[in-house]
Amino acid sequence: MCSLMRPLAAACIWAFACAADAGAQGDQDGAAPARAVSASLCADAYLLALADPAQVAAVSWQAGQGVSAAPDWARALPRAWAEPERLLALAPDLVVFGPGEGARAARFLDRAGVAHLTLRHGEDFETVFENLRLLGAALGRPAAAEAAAANIAARLSALSERAEARGRRPSVFYLSASGGTAGSGTAVDAVLAAAGAENAAAAAGARGWTRAEPEWVVRITPGLVVKSYFNEGARRVQNMGERHAVFRRLLRENPSVEVPGALWPCAGPGLVEAAEIVADALDSPGGAP
Repeated sequence: MCSLMRPLAAACIWAFACAADAGAQGDQDGAAPARAVSASLCADAYLLALADPAQVAAVSWQAGQGVSAAPDWARALPRAWAEPERLLALAPDLVVFGPGEGARAARFLDRAGVAHLTLRHGEDFETVFENLRLLGAALGRPAAAEAAAANIAARLSALSERAEARGRRPSVFYLSASGGTAGSGTAVDAVLAAAGAENAAAAAGARGWTRAEPEWVVRITPGLVVKSYFNEGARRVQNMGERHAVFRRLLRENPSVEVPGALWPCAGPGLVEAAEIVADALDSPGGAP
């Protein structure tokens, strides 16, 4: 049975591609895509930030989950994932993939004449600006991309003024529900810097995305703990950030604030809101010393 199913699946994909080939000129005349599809949470974040709602034909399979910031109208749309059969069945004019995604599906999209864009990988606000402009061009909405970039830049400038007025760089530690943390060179590090804080994990020598080892976390005394993914999804036994005694004490003995995971599935447009949440916590009564 399986040996028959594989050729059949391949034949179906090829049939989709050949059928689409007849209209493969699609967007070659420079027209804005009428049916744009995103295949991951990261792609959702950018597409929903820039596209005219009428352009959005489908969002990712994760759009109905707690880690998604998709509005209600988008959650009612068909769902997509990075499989050629599904993408071609949605008859898109443009498919948006997150960083490093969609290599296999892209070959079939090329054969079908369907435009696709893979967002650039990065862990900073410059990556956000670059991806906004890339997608804005692909959607035929460069003005919307520039407006979104200008909005983020203005909000970052306001955060910088708040940090300067604060006159100090409070120590802030990031903790995910799974027990992970973020050192230097991460989107979280960029968010903390934008909020005017020192990344406690980076100051302790952590680089990149890593586990928060209880042995060194116990020696950290941050002014604020930034939590994420504690309120989304199911509780799991392996969620060390919620269950380990060291992390529970860290949260009990220090002020904390929750940043919704939906704001940072990648370095996306939501990073600036995450930075504002951290800054608000730092400036609140009883905020970080």
